[in-house]
Amino acid sequence: MDNRPSISVFFPACNDAGTIGSMVVAAIETLEEITDDYEVIVVENGSTDYTVEVLESLAKRYDKLRVYTHRQALGYGGALRVGFAKATKDLIFYTDGDAQYDPRELKLLLPALREDVDIVNGWKIDRGDPLHRVIIGRIYHHTVKFLFGFKLRDVDCDFRLIRRHVFDNIELESDSGTICLELVKKLQDSGYRFAEVPVHHYHRTYGKSQFFNFPRLWRTFVQLIELWWKLVVRREHLRKRKTRAQTEVEQTTR
Repeated sequence: MDNRPSISVFFPACNDAGTIGSMVVAAIETLEEITDDYEVIVVENGSTDYTVEVLESLAKRYDKLRVYTHRQALGYGGALRVGFAKATKDLIFYTDGDAQYDPRELKLLLPALREDVDIVNGWKIDRGDPLHRVIIGRIYHHTVKFLFGFKLRDVDCDFRLIRRHVFDNIELESDSGTICLELVKKLQDSGYRFAEVPVHHYHRTYGKSQFFNFPRLWRTFVQLIELWWKLVVRREHLRKRKTRAQTEVEQTTR
């Protein structure tokens, strides 16, 4: 890794008015310690509180902050896809805008990004959630790890540092929270190399989870099965990659 890396940091934000300001400021202060080549992106995702007003105020103050506002919600997966597409630097770091992770701990991930590593994935030292969410989270973790054959310690930890070039070879499609599973599965099956680093996870201080309600849990279950069918049973992503590679070979030999 270069001593002064090129980094895009982005946050998906939905009804995070009470936390997104501190997340952006902490990210900028951290980036200024480690590099001159950075940008911070917030993908605002259909908020109904004053998230947009906070972001507009921040954008006037910080030149390297870019805000993409969507008055119609994209879904969590849609917001991540926008963030990955808008990032322009060599490295992409993302985490959620609800301040359950500390963006300053980006500095913990960087040393693990050796030349033979493509993605540094955080794992939660201790989950800062109510007991019922911890239990549901553990069941979910073990279920998806078994279904998809994941090798990571904490697949559902949205605290990741990724080399941007990996997105030249993988295409994300999910609009929901299952995008994290899709991302890790496609990266793993493409042979990209992971490192894992422990990070802190804090209690939510503002708003409420967009995920932990029963209608959404049911939709997530249905989407999970659909994703499992596409990626594990049919292995559609590997077929597409093979077809694309064959097409490229044919074009170069003409």
